[in-house]
Amino acid sequence: MDTLIVGADEVRKLLPMEECIAAMKDAMTGLARGEVVLPLRQALRLPDKKGMLGLMPAFLGGSSPILGIKVVTVFPGNHGTKFDSHQGAIQLFETQNGRLLAIIDAGSVTAIRTAAVSALATDLLARSDSETLSIFGSGTQARMHLEAIPVVRSIHRVKIWSRNHDHAKDLAKNYGKLEIEAVESAEDAARGSDIICTTTAATAPILEGEWISNGTHINAIGASVPPFRELDSDAVAKSSLFVDRRQSTIEESDDFRIPKNEGRFGDEHIKGEIGEILIGTVKGRTGNDEITLFKSLGLAIEDLAAAQHIYRKALSQKAGTWVDFVAERRE
Repeated sequence: MDTLIVGADEVRKLLPMEECIAAMKDAMTGLARGEVVLPLRQALRLPDKKGMLGLMPAFLGGSSPILGIKVVTVFPGNHGTKFDSHQGAIQLFETQNGRLLAIIDAGSVTAIRTAAVSALATDLLARSDSETLSIFGSGTQARMHLEAIPVVRSIHRVKIWSRNHDHAKDLAKNYGKLEIEAVESAEDAARGSDIICTTTAATAPILEGEWISNGTHINAIGASVPPFRELDSDAVAKSSLFVDRRQSTIEESDDFRIPKNEGRFGDEHIKGEIGEILIGTVKGRTGNDEITLFKSLGLAIEDLAAAQHIYRKALSQKAGTWVDFVAERRE
């Protein structure tokens, strides 16, 4: 039986940002409607703490059910090398006989869909007149968020901060699509910004609550598992917190768990999931002075929805490579 193989270069052609944002909207809506089976991810950490192997399965029901898993390594130390921090494969299966439909590069899908979900959250939560964007970080997700956020808001000014200022300057110089200023400090990046995206591998807070202006929207996406943390307790406590999934945030996010354990708030501090905003069971922003925070953990259903979109498009465009991967049983 033939299986489709889609590499990184083809993923980028088959999954443009605008289409990925639409696919993420559908996935988050399905999650909120109860059409998704989504176990918590499993992680195998290397003894030297250099990296980890993550297993992320999911099932999406509805009119076109699909089953899949992402197997991905996460090596934060790859920043500045020729290797991405996230590398692996998404395996896509049909649900009638369990046939393996496709194997798709996970690094490129993760890069695009993570920023697409942030753009979806920004569209739901940021002020409509937001025009100043700040990016914390200078790696793959910094670049992808520079592409994604202007899809949903008219961005006129961008500030970028990185712990390595030379990396920030290189990104500002080489991105080319926006006027970008590489700033010297995280505080300079945060103050006066309408939208802030934290995209780092920090294990201690880099964004402090006292720097955040009223009306700001924050996408916190870099810290998806312990011990990574990007926001201090004040930043989380003073924000209206929205998430991709409650259970994942409560069990996996140190940005949430640490201030909770400090007694700053309880689980009720989570206002809702972005999918619940989409189906109308939760309200999003309620005023122009409100600080909104989207805490992104990254969900397997996002990878699955992106992979399904890629598979369908590859079929229609005759893209990818077909391999006789699994032999049919002969009676």
